[in-house]
Amino acid sequence: MRYRLFFIFVLAVFTFFPGNSTAAAGKIRVLVVTGGHDYKHEEFNKMFESIGPQITYSVSEFPAAFDMFLPENRGKYDVLVFYHMWQKITPEQAANFSECIGSGKPLIALHHSICAFDDWPEYFNIIGGKYFHKPTVVNGKEYKPCTYQHDLHFKVSIADKKDPVTRGIKDFEVFDEAYKGYYVEPGVKVLLTTDEAASNNVIGWSKTYGKSRVVTIQSGHDVPTFKNPDFRRLLKQAIEWVYEDGK
Repeated sequence: MRYRLFFIFVLAVFTFFPGNSTAAAGKIRVLVVTGGHDYKHEEFNKMFESIGPQITYSVSEFPAAFDMFLPENRGKYDVLVFYHMWQKITPEQAANFSECIGSGKPLIALHHSICAFDDWPEYFNIIGGKYFHKPTVVNGKEYKPCTYQHDLHFKVSIADKKDPVTRGIKDFEVFDEAYKGYYVEPGVKVLLTTDEAASNNVIGWSKTYGKSRVVTIQSGHDVPTFKNPDFRRLLKQAIEWVYEDGK
């Protein structure tokens, strides 16, 4: 009887206090990092709710989100999704940030996230690209300030239909914001392109940073894209792919 009671107690502990283990929960825990740019919160959240139930999410906003890159908080999530346009960062924050991702925390960077951290070049290396607000020199080449255009209908073309991020997705239309003139790191794996004149040709790519997989997708401005079933599938498959390498 004593051993039976002990077994029931142990079972109860593991049932009600499962800890942070993704394996125990059977889910991918996504931390969405925002700040520095407004967006339609309700519709954006619905996009993440639609790609579950195996993917759960929470939202942390800069500057408080910097704490989530500290070693003691990294076990609270499995994948980072950036949807921020934050600019200010201290040397200590930058070190924790880059070490967090470089040591194995995978990342998806969406839309205006490529416009963030104008004065921190390592961020360009992390996500593999950068939208410039002012003339900027990268690898000896000077880039002029980039341009953007709202409310455009344009075609998103799948560059590699066999890639796990884009597999099963056909070319699709979006109503979104285009960026032009931004930097794309040489050597990234091109996933998405467009022939829209107001945009760069390459609008989606994957790469590695340290031990982590990274996917950057330029689209994602507003509600029409949040509701787009092809974009939702793209986001879901990107999350699953970057997570798979870190299991």
